[in-house]
Amino acid sequence: MPIFQDATGLAVKFFVQKDLSQAAQAELCETITSLGGRVEAKVPRQGYILVQPGTAEEERLRLCWSSPDRPERHFVPYTYVEACKIAGMLLKQIFVENGAPIGMHIHSSIANVNARTALSQRIMHSGGDPHASAQSARVILADPTTEVFSHLVKTYQGVPDKFIESYLWVKKCIEKGTVVYTPLVYKNPGGRRPGEERTQFTEEDEEHLCNWIASKIPYKETGGRTGNRLYQQLCEQSNDPEFAWVARHTWQSWRERYKKNAPRLDVLIASIVDRKKPAQGEKGQYGYVRQPEAKAKRTRKKRVKVSAAHVAMDELTESGLQIPAMPTMGMQQDPPGTHGIQQEIFSQHPVPIPVDRSSVRRSPAEEEMDEEGSEWMVKIGDAEPPQWAKRRHSEEHEGSIGPKRARSEPEQPAQPVQPGLTQTLVAIANIHAIDQGIHVIDQGIRDIAKEFRFTIDEVQEYYDKCGEMGRTRTRFQKMREQLTKFAEDE
Repeated sequence: MPIFQDATGLAVKFFVQKDLSQAAQAELCETITSLGGRVEAKVPRQGYILVQPGTAEEERLRLCWSSPDRPERHFVPYTYVEACKIAGMLLKQIFVENGAPIGMHIHSSIANVNARTALSQRIMHSGGDPHASAQSARVILADPTTEVFSHLVKTYQGVPDKFIESYLWVKKCIEKGTVVYTPLVYKNPGGRRPGEERTQFTEEDEEHLCNWIASKIPYKETGGRTGNRLYQQLCEQSNDPEFAWVARHTWQSWRERYKKNAPRLDVLIASIVDRKKPAQGEKGQYGYVRQPEAKAKRTRKKRVKVSAAHVAMDELTESGLQIPAMPTMGMQQDPPGTHGIQQEIFSQHPVPIPVDRSSVRRSPAEEEMDEEGSEWMVKIGDAEPPQWAKRRHSEEHEGSIGPKRARSEPEQPAQPVQPGLTQTLVAIANIHAIDQGIHVIDQGIRDIAKEFRFTIDEVQEYYDKCGEMGRTRTRFQKMREQLTKFAEDE
């Protein structure tokens, strides 16, 4: 059966807007005729008027030929013919009410331009008006996946004859062939419905409630009988067969029952407590929890930093090697035969020596800190003073004695330097210079100036030019020898 024929086999009548192009009119006439329809020269009483939306002629035709007396006369865009051909059926004009198109507004939440155009065409082909504003439209179409959709629903839910629908609603209505708005459902606002009976409290319920409170909070002065958690814990026991009676009421109802009848129920609770005599703070009572376990305190030992040079000194002492004394300003002269050793020491940089910290001896104060019971002890009665007091006493006694006179020691012949001990002696020289508070290079310059009887500034000036301690020593040694020869010649 052709698309443009009714149930009785009569052809559907069409009228084409006259100001359309001749090519468009010819194509429309050919398509309508091929699908079983008929094109009329005048506006039919029953049929379709094909117009171009947005033109003055379309507006004139609507004003002249729109009438409630002719509900079967429909105004559709001229693309309606092609849409029916694609759909394979005559599209019903469902979006019409009282002979006028239903105003619809396509909300901006539908952001896709192609989707908005297709939706607008589908509405017009079914008789609706998709160009209505949000205020005048009866239906607002929006994207249900956006937050603005729920906001629109809440905004217009109290406005009569105003509907918020999804963009898919148009397709569903066309498939059903009728307009069906999303129905409203009843949402319980809360509270008991009129005439509905509430579960009454019985004496047995009050007895159970008093036994529960007596077991959890036997003494009212501890507080907590009107708190929420006590009754929430009660309702959590509903799965226990012994507490099946709990399900008769909600935890709010149990709480309100005690709160409103506290003076009377407190007497019943007190009688239960007198009979059972529970001790305050027993296990299971409300508000008492297990005391957390005490954590053991960790003690950290103080690390001792020991220089590599001091470790080297200890190793040499333990091996029995005699170390030559280092020269000191104003104290003693250099031992003979040690100039080569000192020159090698001062011309090299100190080399670090690996340290075994387990073999390092600690000071008495550090050993005392690592001992158990390192807290300060005090003297009690006539007992002996503690160890720290004895040590401090001896130190004060030594400090009270006047400065001792330096003991002169006989000079000892220098021992030949063994191969491989150069690095160790350099470290020892560093110790001596550090103890004196003078840099190794400065100490070497002072030794050269003193040994060959020149000023420190003269030695310093030459050393700054050459940068070698051995060369500086040789220079001033030769200069002293020359001066000595001049003195002998005179």
